Amino acid sequence: MVARPAAVPRPKPTGREVSAPSEADAPVSAPAPAAGNVGSQSSAPVKPVDDLPSLDFADFVFSESSPEFHVEAEVDPVDAEAEQAAMLYANGQDEAVRSVLENAVRVHQFGPGERLWLMLFDFYRLSGRKADFEALEIDYARSFEKSPPTWSDKSSGGGRQKEAVAGSLLFKGNLCGDNVAGFAAVRQALEKNPRLKLDLSKVANLDEAGCGALLQILQRARKAKRDVELLGRDALFARLESKIEVGRPDNQECWLLQIELCQLQGRQEQFEDMAINYAVTFEVSPPSWEPGRIAAPEPVVPVSSGGPGDDPGDDAYVLRGDVRSSRFPDLPAYAGIHDPVLIDCSALVRMDFISAGALLNVLGNVRRLGKQAVFRHPNRLVGELFGVVGLNAVATIIFPKH
Repeated sequence: MVARPAAVPRPKPTGREVSAPSEADAPVSAPAPAAGNVGSQSSAPVKPVDDLPSLDFADFVFSESSPEFHVEAEVDPVDAEAEQAAMLYANGQDEAVRSVLENAVRVHQFGPGERLWLMLFDFYRLSGRKADFEALEIDYARSFEKSPPTWSDKSSGGGRQKEAVAGSLLFKGNLCGDNVAGFAAVRQALEKNPRLKLDLSKVANLDEAGCGALLQILQRARKAKRDVELLGRDALFARLESKIEVGRPDNQECWLLQIELCQLQGRQEQFEDMAINYAVTFEVSPPSWEPGRIAAPEPVVPVSSGGPGDDPGDDAYVLRGDVRSSRFPDLPAYAGIHDPVLIDCSALVRMDFISAGALLNVLGNVRRLGKQAVFRHPNRLVGELFGVVGLNAVATIIFPKH
């Protein structure tokens, strides 16, 4: 209900605007009491009824500018239905999502209503409803007079299982044996993340004990079937060069770490040369080349001027599967060494409201640091949830081309 506008007194006229009172406005004198009744009258004067101040409503006007005047803004029906469908999907209520969106596309068949159609297309993809998708294609082309999205089955692969998200950790301090805290942080991160990106780009110095500690971590991770990707490998390789010398049996662990880097980088020829030199220098058998242990090329972070979010081969923070009750503990470390902070959502099926709120807290801090955050290729249902919680205020959302 709209509140009644507040009453505001009408401005009084100025002295020059005041007119002489008319006869109707002249005060009426009280009649004199009869002579016989004088003694019975009270000594206090009696004020006539006509002399009481009158309540003249003509002296008041209604003003819409008064602070007490409130007008309830109408809620956009497209926004309301998109928000409802996004929240239902986040809660796993798929049948309710289908009902809301299928009813919505019958009503909103032009302009801004296209959002709801694209949400329904993605819902059909994620639930494997190819026949419904193809029927919707025909109606979409007729309503919007343009080519509809194309079918792709996203009900398997990403599925409903939560897949491991690669954690990120910036190695703090030097790669030296006395850096107990730095190596402890790596071990703790590996306990929590079966896949870990370990950034060594800030390492300014190293020694044999530190190289040995890192090699031990890598060997244990491999036995435990945990994947460790080393970032900053090229810079580390150059620092190791100054620690080794053919024929001088010093810094053996530095030799072994450099041979390991050759393995990870796929430098087989250089690996073989170093293995021979290692055997000659230390008079022991060298490590053997393992063809299946070649890591991916070291990623290059895209610059914002080049349009972040369009390169599928960049070093992105990846979200997969069905994300629930996540606090993203590894995202601040990733954000600390990347700008823009690129979050790949192409394999993300669903996210609940709690996780989206936690993501907002993390990226709010990123925004306050002056960094750019980008969500790349979320499905429309997840993208609308991002808008509900306010993530579109702290990050750019790039939807896939349909």
